[in-house]
Amino acid sequence: MPIAIYALALAAFAVGTAEFVISGILPQLAADLAVNIPVAGLLVTAYAVGVAVGGPVITVLTARFSQRAVLIGLMLTFAASQVLCAIAPDYGLLLAARLVSACAHGTFFGAGNVVVANLVPPERRGGAFSLFISGITVANLLGLPGGTAIGVAFGWRVTFLVVGGLGLVAALVLVWQLPRTTRTEARRATFGEQWRELRHQQVWLSYITIALVMVGALAFGTFQVPIMLNVTGLSPDIIPIYLLVGGLGSMLGIWAGGRGTDWKPMPTLIAVLLLQALLYFTMLFAMHDKVWMTVNLFATSILGFAFSTPLQARVIGAAHKAPNLASSLISTAFNIGIAAGAAIGAGLLSAGVSYADIPAVGIVTSLLAAGTAMLSFRLERRAGLRPA
Repeated sequence: MPIAIYALALAAFAVGTAEFVISGILPQLAADLAVNIPVAGLLVTAYAVGVAVGGPVITVLTARFSQRAVLIGLMLTFAASQVLCAIAPDYGLLLAARLVSACAHGTFFGAGNVVVANLVPPERRGGAFSLFISGITVANLLGLPGGTAIGVAFGWRVTFLVVGGLGLVAALVLVWQLPRTTRTEARRATFGEQWRELRHQQVWLSYITIALVMVGALAFGTFQVPIMLNVTGLSPDIIPIYLLVGGLGSMLGIWAGGRGTDWKPMPTLIAVLLLQALLYFTMLFAMHDKVWMTVNLFATSILGFAFSTPLQARVIGAAHKAPNLASSLISTAFNIGIAAGAAIGAGLLSAGVSYADIPAVGIVTSLLAAGTAMLSFRLERRAGLRPA
């Protein structure tokens, strides 16, 4: 595999860590900047909005430029934004720096997919894409707990500096290894052709399902560290271990979701969403016990990542004639849910809701997501279509 793809995987790891790690350093960051936890949690909302809105806009504006130049420019911008996060003297400037980082994030994966597709022959693209995307998965497994541990030991600003350093290393390797010319790309579908593919109910109901799941996941995930501190009674030093447990669950969830997609995607998806609702319910009780919390967090993380593959495969299958726009909007759906979930969690806490009651959001959204998936599956079967 070309070294450039490993560099892209490293870049994906850095970008993913920048998004995830904020939940791990939230208490220290809030205390240092003299804001409360709900207000600090809005940094997650702002980042997700930047990815969902800024990313597509920048993608359109940079479409006519060399994707090599775009990728390198994005990673240099990303690295600089992490430095700005590290030196931000107040909450407002930190928020602005996070928005810059988010816009780079939102464009990075689209440009990266184009470059990866042209670095290897068609028969090797599956492995190349898997290697590239593995960076974001490893960010959840190692980046979140590792960044949290750095923040606990050396301060949250050092976490941003380390992430920025990884981004800079990735950019330099791309400058060195990424060829200036790549294989000729196949004709892309026009914007109109791609837009028409979104009319399929399998596509837009999948977007709704993704957003609903992420609302519940981020209402809890954004504030999971304060929950562990204040409800479970954990010490700050042990929290990275719990986050690592969650990361291991996410890796298993990706594997399980892939196997389920190859077997029966829609029954797998519906079962995952219903089990997810059950686990958010048991979380209401589990968070009061350290051992039970470990088990529940691990299982919740499995299901929190197992739902993704069936839905993404469904979107691509339904929009197979012109998947580019449909695929890019998957990220938008994820980040709309992320932004809404973090905002809802912050709003509930500001209104006086206890940390211990936050998982109830996940119960509601997982059941709504399961209902949406069931509706889509039923409409598909009624139309006599082969499941996408």
